[in-house]
Amino acid sequence: MKIIIVGYGVQGHKREKIASKDCVAIVDPFHKKAKFKSIYDVPLNIFESALVCTPDSQKNEIISYLLRNKKNVLVEKPLLDSKKIKLHQLEKLAKQMNVTCYTGYNHRFEPHFINFKKFIDSKKLGKHYFLRIFYGNGTARLVKESAWRDQEGGVVNDLASHILDTYLFWFKDKNLQLRVYQKSKFENDSPDHMLFGSQGSFKISAEISMISWRNHFFADLFSEKGSIHINSLCKWGPSTFTSRKRKLPSGIPIEKKKKIEQDDPTWSLEYKYFKKICKKKISNIDNDIWIQSKLKKLIKTSKKTLS
Repeated sequence: MKIIIVGYGVQGHKREKIASKDCVAIVDPFHKKAKFKSIYDVPLNIFESALVCTPDSQKNEIISYLLRNKKNVLVEKPLLDSKKIKLHQLEKLAKQMNVTCYTGYNHRFEPHFINFKKFIDSKKLGKHYFLRIFYGNGTARLVKESAWRDQEGGVVNDLASHILDTYLFWFKDKNLQLRVYQKSKFENDSPDHMLFGSQGSFKISAEISMISWRNHFFADLFSEKGSIHINSLCKWGPSTFTSRKRKLPSGIPIEKKKKIEQDDPTWSLEYKYFKKICKKKISNIDNDIWIQSKLKKLIKTSKKTLS
């Protein structure tokens, strides 16, 4: 598959490292390595697919152009409505042109995220009671110094989008009612730390942060017959998956652990998956529509929430 990379910033460099053998051109208005400054300058006959790694405000117009010219697209998350082009328009266009439009959420390819999902699907845990999840990094200063990232959503668009997609990946459930418990602007004009969750028979507590100076992730699922736990991602490893079988009426559970120490495999696995679904003309914009609706609610609700 011949691809082009549109936008050669941090994510563009990551994508090019993985897809270098397939890459025929880089498109960027500023970088010296770019062969073209604009997507409209690229001859349509030299590529089949594009990896779009531009700022959010530019994505939808570029994607629309690519889809209208029957090109497959992998775009960096989050994918949101723009003023001119809405997600449902892109979804309709991808179907009409019979091409793939895929938003990359690389954590779906974390080995222990997959183990977590397999455990849930196995029904071994019985009824689920409570999910606790934390995703933090130390990017507050980078975001503040960015020309475009310190916007209204802040940490919500950046990290809550990952949390929501992960929830969708694990539980395949879109009936999620969210509320904000706390939000803060410690260093940024937009929120850089937030606690949010969901009430109901199955409760969720999520914390996202740009002021976690040591990057970290964990997830704990407590259920009727036991619990499962992820501690850290491969890129911040070692990453550990723990399963615990409940002992009745109480006592020390039977515990099993899997520990992984390896480089981040998610980017290459996601790219392989993208190439696979391009053949089947599969898109995931319906997920983006759902994620966007939840992000909007978190942002709207956070404006009413005191720090």
